[in-house]
Amino acid sequence: MAETSATTGTGEPASRPRKSSWKYIGPGIVVAATGVGAGDLVATLIAGSKFGYTLMWAAVIGCVVKISLAEAAGRWHLATGRTLFDGWRSLGPWTTVYFAIYVVIWGFIYGATAMSSSALPIVALFPDGPGLKFWAIVTGLIGLAFVWFNRYAVFEKVMTVLIGIMFVVVVYVAARVVPDAGASFAGLLPVLPDGSLLYTLGLIGGVGGTITMAAYGYWVNAKGWSNSSWMKVMRLDNRVAYITTGVFVVAMLIVGAELLHASQVALTSGDRGLVDLGAVLEDRFGAGTAKLFLVGFFATSFSSLIGVWHGVSLMFADFVERFRATAAPADPADPAVSEAQAGPAVTERQQRSLPFRAYLLWLTFPPMTLLWLDEPFGLVIAYGVLGAFFMPFLALTLIWLLNSPRTPREWRNGWVSNGMLALAGLLFVVLCVQQVRELPW
Repeated sequence: MAETSATTGTGEPASRPRKSSWKYIGPGIVVAATGVGAGDLVATLIAGSKFGYTLMWAAVIGCVVKISLAEAAGRWHLATGRTLFDGWRSLGPWTTVYFAIYVVIWGFIYGATAMSSSALPIVALFPDGPGLKFWAIVTGLIGLAFVWFNRYAVFEKVMTVLIGIMFVVVVYVAARVVPDAGASFAGLLPVLPDGSLLYTLGLIGGVGGTITMAAYGYWVNAKGWSNSSWMKVMRLDNRVAYITTGVFVVAMLIVGAELLHASQVALTSGDRGLVDLGAVLEDRFGAGTAKLFLVGFFATSFSSLIGVWHGVSLMFADFVERFRATAAPADPADPAVSEAQAGPAVTERQQRSLPFRAYLLWLTFPPMTLLWLDEPFGLVIAYGVLGAFFMPFLALTLIWLLNSPRTPREWRNGWVSNGMLALAGLLFVVLCVQQVRELPW
């Protein structure tokens, strides 16, 4: 096997290319477990309940789009030896301003949402126990302690267990409702029933499409993949992530189509819709299946919680490190500073850093106040606008970075990557406009 001619961001030659192998899989499992939350599953269920199998094709296209996006993020990290925020910073100060505002407001509201989502299935499993607020605080504190005291290797193992539970439960429930194979295959033919456009766009762009896609490159580095010799491994890992996500989407569409579409059962929007589904499953298949589903619901929600607590905290630590490097003169003798300037990998040091832990605390404690308060109107608007802009921001900046001299020539975008990223950018711009229009102005 020939040596690669690529170099890392520090100018060192990349080592011998690794063969893609299942034994290396890890960051993809993490990004799949984090990216698919309870709200995503409810949105997919509702699409299945309204349109049956008709939108199956949209789920498949969505997986392909997200494979392209995550691959681009991972490729940037490995090809350049630089983190994604370092790349954004090279595009101008506007990226720093956007990310700083976004990560503060988004984290505040998402923290409360994630804790509530993780508490809902526990309350449904133990209705005579403490209430939602108690369990929300408990899950937030457990997530905080777990991420605070563990490193990536342990984190990855726990996420693998949680996604295994999710996978088994969702596929089991889909099998119990007995999918219509003919209708499933017919759903792969692109069709847009009346009133289905927004559901279609949501399926393509929503499920598994969050800030966690940007965190993927950081998890790649935390795994120890730090240069282009890991490119084949990363690409296999990324495909596993979004094929797994695709299985979740297809399984929940089947449940929506078979269990809810024919009987015209309506679900509550948002995470509580999964509690409604648990009641439907209990009526149809008994308490055992309903309880098993609620365990899967908890695994889905809690994996998203600890995934964000870890991945976005890494991004925030990197953001602070880059900001400090430009805001103050660097001391070359300081190993932390020199490492920040080289920036090829997310390190153990960053996972123990003050910014990492400060953002962990920000995700956990201030959002607890929202458990007792209605979300302030201004915050809801800001959260909605900033969140809607994130996926277009990610897609379009990746096109910019990966077609520029910032990326070694052999790892720049080809026409397929440019086409998929452009399609993703266009899709997310449309979704962005729609999300902003639907906000309670």
